[in-house]
Amino acid sequence: MNDSRNDSAVRAVVITGGGTGIGRATARAYANGGDRVLVVGRTERTLVETADGYPGISRLTADICAPDAPELIVKTALREFGRIDVLVNNASSGRPAPLEQLDRQVALDGLEVNLLAPMMLTRQAIPALAETRGTVVNISSAGSLGRRAWPNFSVYGASKVALDFLTRTWAVELAPLGIRVVAVAPGVVETGMGIRAGATPGEYAGFLEWMKTVTPLRRVGRPEEIAWWVRQLTAPEADFATGTVLAVDGGASVT
Repeated sequence: MNDSRNDSAVRAVVITGGGTGIGRATARAYANGGDRVLVVGRTERTLVETADGYPGISRLTADICAPDAPELIVKTALREFGRIDVLVNNASSGRPAPLEQLDRQVALDGLEVNLLAPMMLTRQAIPALAETRGTVVNISSAGSLGRRAWPNFSVYGASKVALDFLTRTWAVELAPLGIRVVAVAPGVVETGMGIRAGATPGEYAGFLEWMKTVTPLRRVGRPEEIAWWVRQLTAPEADFATGTVLAVDGGASVT
């Protein structure tokens, strides 16, 4: 088994939800660092935009919830790169609704994207990650940390709490294989996700302004800031960190 964390070889990185926001910024950050990246997403146009000007980024248009998606993604990465060093489970979905208005199919769709898909993809990637002593990074949410409530986002928040639990559990299960598992829990980041979840541009702008007032650093995050932390947690110098969930939220989760 090769200890590739401590060498200078070009790494192979797989990022789901790579067409927008944090996924796009993370893909470009790895590519700028000389690594090769496979971005996965359902919308070809946004994946093309992510890869534009970045020859180190390859694209795979796929629905990560499809039964054959895990095998397709891993096979594509191995065909393109011959290895997988980092898997970033970034794709997520959230539709706000109070419990009394919760639609069963919307809830199932959210749980499938946010929870089941990362489970199945990570399972499929284990042999490749074991070969490189690689790292899994789950993108969680600071909004679901600790004892906090999140009205109208019960499904999304519950799926992220579960993802944090999987991060800790997988870290222990996969440690004998040399695989590390960590998570980054962003606070509110200006990615346009609110609009994609159904808010109007005005509603989303108002939400961002309100978040600035309840965040100690008095601003919201930028996708590039989250991407920086993802790369730090997968650097060779981070080799002793596993099972941790790192909040990057301007202090909002501790107030």
